[in-house]
Amino acid sequence: MSSSNRDPKELGSFLMARRADLEPAQVGLPDTGTPRRVAGLRREEVAELAAISTDYYTRIEQGRMRASAPVLEAITQALRLTDDQRTYLADLVGRAPVDPPARPDRAVGVHTRRLLDQLTESPAVVLSDTMDVLGWNRLTAALLVDFEQIPEEDRNYVWLLFNDPALRALYDDWESGAHACVAYLRMHTARSPDDPRLHDLIARMASHADFDRWWTARDVAVQGTGNKVFHHPVVGALTLDWATLTSSAAPDQHVVMWTAEPGSSSEKGLRILAALPEESGRSGRSAETASGRRPG
Repeated sequence: MSSSNRDPKELGSFLMARRADLEPAQVGLPDTGTPRRVAGLRREEVAELAAISTDYYTRIEQGRMRASAPVLEAITQALRLTDDQRTYLADLVGRAPVDPPARPDRAVGVHTRRLLDQLTESPAVVLSDTMDVLGWNRLTAALLVDFEQIPEEDRNYVWLLFNDPALRALYDDWESGAHACVAYLRMHTARSPDDPRLHDLIARMASHADFDRWWTARDVAVQGTGNKVFHHPVVGALTLDWATLTSSAAPDQHVVMWTAEPGSSSEKGLRILAALPEESGRSGRSAETASGRRPG
């Protein structure tokens, strides 16, 4: 990890959030019984674990001093950071000053488009780094939402997950899925802090209490595979595995595919959806919901 810290304020906020997650017993420190003014570890306890002075750690957390690579590694170990959290910290302190990035190409390549069209029994969608929906196949429209009916400015998976009641109702565990999306977006802020699309999305989401709470917590994660249960109004419960593929030709575009276990009722449900006429397979949303109109 480089010691070039371009965003000391965010670095400090991230370190504070991580030490707030830990209790002394989790890191082998004795409980003195002294009342704590804030949750988690104190600065002096992190400094002790990292074998540095409290003043040194405080200056790092407050953005008044750059930490060397060995010190950052010691802090990483002291805070028991996960692999994703370590990556986020490395992105925060290791990026060099750059001009604001150009808006990424939103066009889905011909090969990716062909892949989507040939996946006739698996829903698939192409997402950008900020989870804008760039492309999808017919079965995705039947499973989730017909993105064609949503204005492009609202065609973002995170925005829809929080604002579209029909999409939200599909999720058996909406909170877990939505929280994971927020953690993924937070990861992107370290890699592309000047991304204008990201800033626009965060500003639009600021009024959502859950989003604001999870965003402030600074949880970070990159999950390439997983499992979701959907409650579809046409075919009922579907238990689907998902995986994300990223092409080296378009590293800012990610293909997310859902598949069902062979021979399962969920596989049968997907086949039923695929066989339905296009209008019949959609998720039963009203014209107002499908328009992407903002609530309230």
